[in-house]
Amino acid sequence: MGKSNATKTTRSKAQREIVCGIIMPISSLEGCTAAHWEEVNEILSDAIIAAGFTPSMVSEADDVGIIQKRIIQNLYGNPIAVCDVSGKNPNVMFELGMRLAFDKPTIIVKDDSTDYSFDTSPIEHLEYPRDLRFKKIVTFKQTLSKKIQGTHKKAQDDPDYTTFLKHFGSFTVAKLDTKEVTTNEFILDELKSLRQLVVSIPHATKSDDAPRRGKSICIRNCNVKQARLINKHLKASESIAEVSMVKRTGSHFHFRILPYDTSTLMTAQQIAKTVNTSARIM
Repeated sequence: MGKSNATKTTRSKAQREIVCGIIMPISSLEGCTAAHWEEVNEILSDAIIAAGFTPSMVSEADDVGIIQKRIIQNLYGNPIAVCDVSGKNPNVMFELGMRLAFDKPTIIVKDDSTDYSFDTSPIEHLEYPRDLRFKKIVTFKQTLSKKIQGTHKKAQDDPDYTTFLKHFGSFTVAKLDTKEVTTNEFILDELKSLRQLVVSIPHATKSDDAPRRGKSICIRNCNVKQARLINKHLKASESIAEVSMVKRTGSHFHFRILPYDTSTLMTAQQIAKTVNTSARIM
């Protein structure tokens, strides 16, 4: 009995370490604010955790590097993924297309205000209410959890499992070349990625030095949840290389960003305004 329980615990722990990627909108779309999508992210994450997996946005990683490279690696490498096509965000639809081209296990969800896309309509879509009504969301999370578990198990047990491609004939599934490298080679490759990132950042001139020290995105009447959401969205922006969040008082936050130029500041302000309209450059 003790040995059986230990085996179950080991399997449960191993499963929890399996990442379930999340592909979804994160900024304002079709009247839905960034805060709405943050709540949807929490709903999807709850269902993924309940299924025994670890939720992670495909754009997230523990290291610093080129975001497009990271997304493609996660789209290819995540053992299972949940994709929310609500609002048909172009980036989401592109990433879903790549995931399906890799023929990796994928579960598609959408809200009840979004219609089906012709190309992906043959794939089952799990639906949830756009207004996120509690009772229906509870049912949706239970259904999604079971679907994640069932899909992952089917993909593991059935060598002929396919999400999309093989239903239409025989295809050569897209693959990414992988190779084993030494520690030194890996470090050099990462340094090259960092160098590309640094080179792409506009360097400030001497005349920029004074405003660089003082300028930031200022937000008043901002709660901690909003501040964390803004910080997350700023870090996800392709044009922003670095973000520092500073709490001035209880509801007063500053966000300092790099690279430091007018265009990036304006971009950061617009991103912050999707969560809190008081955001301004100062």
